[in-house]
Amino acid sequence: MTPPDLPALSIHLDGGLARIAFNRPDRANALDADLWQAMRSAFQWADQTDAVRVVVLAGEGANFCAGIDLSLLASIPEQIRHADPARAQEKLRHIIRDLQDCVSAIARCRKPVIAAIQGACIGGGVDIVTACDMRYASADARLAVREIDMAMAADVGTLQRLPRLVPEGIARDLALTGREIGADEAARIGLVNRVFDSTQALATGVEKIARSIAAKSPLAVRGTKAVMNYNLDHSIEDGLAFVANWNASALLSRDMQVAAQAMQTRQLPQFDD
Repeated sequence: MTPPDLPALSIHLDGGLARIAFNRPDRANALDADLWQAMRSAFQWADQTDAVRVVVLAGEGANFCAGIDLSLLASIPEQIRHADPARAQEKLRHIIRDLQDCVSAIARCRKPVIAAIQGACIGGGVDIVTACDMRYASADARLAVREIDMAMAADVGTLQRLPRLVPEGIARDLALTGREIGADEAARIGLVNRVFDSTQALATGVEKIARSIAAKSPLAVRGTKAVMNYNLDHSIEDGLAFVANWNASALLSRDMQVAAQAMQTRQLPQFDD
């Protein structure tokens, strides 16, 4: 499938690696209504396209994402206007759930998603990177759960996903103070996997990691992500049963034969999408 034409994003597919990048650099990639919807469409495309084996999510320009565009927040009162307060609240709940779904499309994507974070990653940007499988940052990256300073509880995924990535006390610290942390601290607490010296080193390093994943069995990669996602909210015994069922259907694949032959001949395996 050809990458979708979404002006809010730049999308490129090369050798199994899809690069999806927020494309509002003049606004520090702040998330307006078009960008929220484009993000969901892009990850639905990545999920459904066999040729996509791994996704790198980035931001064009100096910043990853400065969070929700204030113009979108300002438009909400008019969007939910109704004489009946209950119906107005129902409309607001629908808007929130829709924004949540746009971010959850990243987590639902069967392909691994790697966030490449440079510059600002604020508010909604943190919601987004916590939905990714791995996070890498350049030395200039700065992250903050800034919703508390806007007199609101973060409601698009950070409060649910962040405590699974960092210790509970640190997650509460970040969510309740709104303080900004740099790349080094983000790495120390486990929010990012590794820090690169520059944005160019980040791009090069993340591409190397992504291509190493793209070279492996797509079936095994998708299975590994599915099993690990299942484990997030199930017991160990449930997880063991799930992976047993998964491998009962996927273990004896052609990919395993290709991998075994490649090991014997010391050649790189070539897997179907």
